[in-house]
Amino acid sequence: MATIDYRKTDAFKKNLPRFFQYLVLSVVVLIVFVPIVILVFGALKTRGEMYSRPYTFPSPAHWENFGKILTDQSLGFWSMLRNSLFVMLWSTAGVLVICSLAAFVIARMQFRGKDLAFNILTLGLMFPITVAILPVYLVIRQMHLTNTLMAVILVQTAFGISGNIMILRGFFQSIPLELQDAASIDGCSAFDFFWRILLPLARPALSAVTALTMIVSWNDLLTPLVIIDKDKLWTLPLGTMQFQASMARN
Repeated sequence: MATIDYRKTDAFKKNLPRFFQYLVLSVVVLIVFVPIVILVFGALKTRGEMYSRPYTFPSPAHWENFGKILTDQSLGFWSMLRNSLFVMLWSTAGVLVICSLAAFVIARMQFRGKDLAFNILTLGLMFPITVAILPVYLVIRQMHLTNTLMAVILVQTAFGISGNIMILRGFFQSIPLELQDAASIDGCSAFDFFWRILLPLARPALSAVTALTMIVSWNDLLTPLVIIDKDKLWTLPLGTMQFQASMARN
């Protein structure tokens, strides 16, 4: 009778879950990177090649396409890049300042109506920008801020507050109360504890909030589309959409 090598069987059973994990990760990597590769290939083709052979390798590769975008003043790439960076940095700074202070008060302070205030803030998650864009535009127009990057910054900051407060509040609540009591015994005020102790400990949560806010701000198309009419104030998503539309018409 044939003998069964139980050691090989046990090793196979142990490695089987790992094999499926690597298989799933490989599929996810393909799903993420294949569109990027197709995008790069399309950027190196002529317009005719892009429509006739969208999934093939460019032959020959037209590297001058990138040079035209970067050097053609009529396209305004550098102006749009500067506007996008300006909006992203100020929106992120506004979200970090407001959310960290609000989350600290809600998580660490005791006052009447704290739970009600937090529930009102979380209601903002029920109204995404796509739903509230019309009243937001009316408010911006009444404030005489249309066609300004400041309006885009204010809108992005306002709609980034609710979710990020929830992230920071949960992290601030995880800090032991004994640490705050010890700081107060040593003479730390509430703001000193927030600035000198809590914020350094909250660097992982602040990094997550920063990354999320920067990504959302950088990819935002709807807010600049509704608020901005002047081409010199276009951000990169808005300018890319206008560029695609002009290429489709020509």
